Amino acid sequence: MKENSHFDRKSLRIITGKTADWKELAKDCVCFANGVGGEIHIGIEDGESEPDPTQKIPRELIEELNKKIPNLTLNVGVAPVIEVAENGGEYINLVIHRSKHTIAGTTDGRYYMRVSDDCKPVMPDELTRLVSEKDSFVWEEKVVRKVAFSEKDEEKFKTFIADIRSSERVSDFVKQKSPEEIAEHYFLIHENCLTNLGVLWIGNRKHRTTLHYAPSVQFIKYDEHEKKVFKKIWDDYTLNPKELISEVITTIPDWNEYVEVSDGMFRKNIYHYPPEVIREIVANALAHRNYTMRGDIFINLYTDRLEIHSPGLLPLGVTPDNILIRSVQRNQLLAKLFYDVKLMEKEGSGYDRVYEIMLENGKEIPEVIEGDDRVVVTLKKKIIDVEVLKLIEKASGEYSLWQRELICLGLIAQKGGLQATDLVKILGVHGPNALNNWLGRLTEYEILLTRGRTKGTFYYVNPRFLKQANFVEQTNLKRIEPHRLKELIYEDLRNYPESKKNEIHKRIGIDIKERTLKAKLDEMLKEGIINKSGERRWTKYSIALDE
Repeated sequence: MKENSHFDRKSLRIITGKTADWKELAKDCVCFANGVGGEIHIGIEDGESEPDPTQKIPRELIEELNKKIPNLTLNVGVAPVIEVAENGGEYINLVIHRSKHTIAGTTDGRYYMRVSDDCKPVMPDELTRLVSEKDSFVWEEKVVRKVAFSEKDEEKFKTFIADIRSSERVSDFVKQKSPEEIAEHYFLIHENCLTNLGVLWIGNRKHRTTLHYAPSVQFIKYDEHEKKVFKKIWDDYTLNPKELISEVITTIPDWNEYVEVSDGMFRKNIYHYPPEVIREIVANALAHRNYTMRGDIFINLYTDRLEIHSPGLLPLGVTPDNILIRSVQRNQLLAKLFYDVKLMEKEGSGYDRVYEIMLENGKEIPEVIEGDDRVVVTLKKKIIDVEVLKLIEKASGEYSLWQRELICLGLIAQKGGLQATDLVKILGVHGPNALNNWLGRLTEYEILLTRGRTKGTFYYVNPRFLKQANFVEQTNLKRIEPHRLKELIYEDLRNYPESKKNEIHKRIGIDIKERTLKAKLDEMLKEGIINKSGERRWTKYSIALDE
C-alpha cells in the first residue's frame, strides 16, 4: 500500500536505540488523529513494503507505545498490535483513532494535520477552521433523525446495490455480501437506521429535505452582456448525488456544443466544455463540500467561460496552488462511494484528470479561486492552439505517455517553453525530485530538450519532434540563444541610447524573460560593452563609448 492520508511506514529505529525519536512519532499520531485516523506500520525500512523476514518485535515495545504516546499527546487514541507479514517478519501496526470532536495536539502545544502523505503544522489562524470542520468529518455516519432502514427508497437502494456489484473498483468480498451488509459496509446504515450518508444516497425526498444541508444545484446561462437568459434549478431533493450529476450532464443541451478541428483527411470534434470535465468538477463539488453549511452549487455558463461555484472553502491543507497534487477528503466515506460507483476518477481531487483532458483539447488548465465562502473553478471555452492538441495526440499515441507526462508536455507546448521554477509553481510540487517525477521520460525520449541547469533549467519541445508532428509553432523569443539576445540588445541600444530596461524589453520582445534580459545586461556591463547611469528604476543603458 502506498503512503497516503491514512497510512504511513516507519523504521523500527524510530522507537528503539539511540536514534529513537518519540516526539516525531507523536507528531505523526497527532496528524492522523486530526484527519480521518490511520495506521503507521513500524518496522519497515524506507523503500520497502515488508519487514525483514527474520525480524521479531520485542513485546515490551507495545507497552511502551501505550505509555509514551498518550504522555506526549492530547486527545490522541492509539492501539498498537504486533502483526506478521506475508514473508514471516513481524512489525507493529499502530492504529490511530480519529479525534472526532476535539483537536489533537502534542503536550508542548503544537498541532498538526495529515495532508496526503505529509504531516503539516496547523498555523494559529487555521485552528478555528480546523475546529469548525470537525463536525463535517463525522457528518456522514451520524444518525440525526431516526429514519428506519425500512423507510428507504427501494428503487434507489436497488440501483445502489446494482452499481456496487457491477463496479470493477469493488472487491469480490464486498460484492458477495447481502444488500443490507453492503449498505452497512458503506456506512449507509447504523443500528438499523439510515445515517446522514444513507439518507443522502438511498433515502426518500421527505427525509433528504431534513438534512443539514442537502445539496442543490443551479444552472444559469448568460448572454454576451452577462444577462441571464436561462435558469434551471435542482432543489426539490428528489435526487441523490448520482442522479443529480446525471441530470446536470444530460439535461443541459449546451454541453453538446463543439467545434470541428481539421487533422489532415480527418476532423475531430472538440467540445467547448468536455462533459467528462464537467462531471468530474461537479462530482468534486458534491463529494468534498461541507455538508454542515448552507449553500447551492452554481454552474454559470458565459459566452467565453464556465464557472462552477462550490459553497465553503477547500479542505484544510489544500490550496489553489497545490490542488493538482494534494488529496484531502473532507467526506471520506462519501468520496469512497463516489469512487466505487465510478462518479469520480479517483479518491483524491481528480484535478490531474481534468488538467489532462483540458490540455488534450488544446485549452487552458482550470483556474481555481478560493473566496471568503466559496471555491470557484473557471474553464475557458477558447482553444489556445490547435497545433498543441495535435502534438499531444501524436506524443501520447507514439510513446504511451503517462498522465503526468502529458500534463507537463501540454503546459510546456502551450507556453512555448517553461523554466523549471515556473513549471514547479504551476504544478505545485516540492522537493528535489518532485519535478522529475512529473516530467518522467519526456527528456529521455527527447520529446523535450533543456537549456541551463538546476532552477534555471528551461524546458522546450524538441524541434525535431515538432517537425515530425507537423507542428506549426508560433514565433517567439523564449528560446533565443544567448549570443542572439546579446546582438538584439546591442542593436536596440545603438538605435535608442539612454534606454530603461523596460523600454528595451518592450522593443526586443516581451516573450523574453525579464530576469534573462537583466542577466544579459549585467553580463554586457561587466564586459564593458554597455554603460549605465542612474540607480534602480531610473537606470538607463547605452553603448560604451569605446565601442
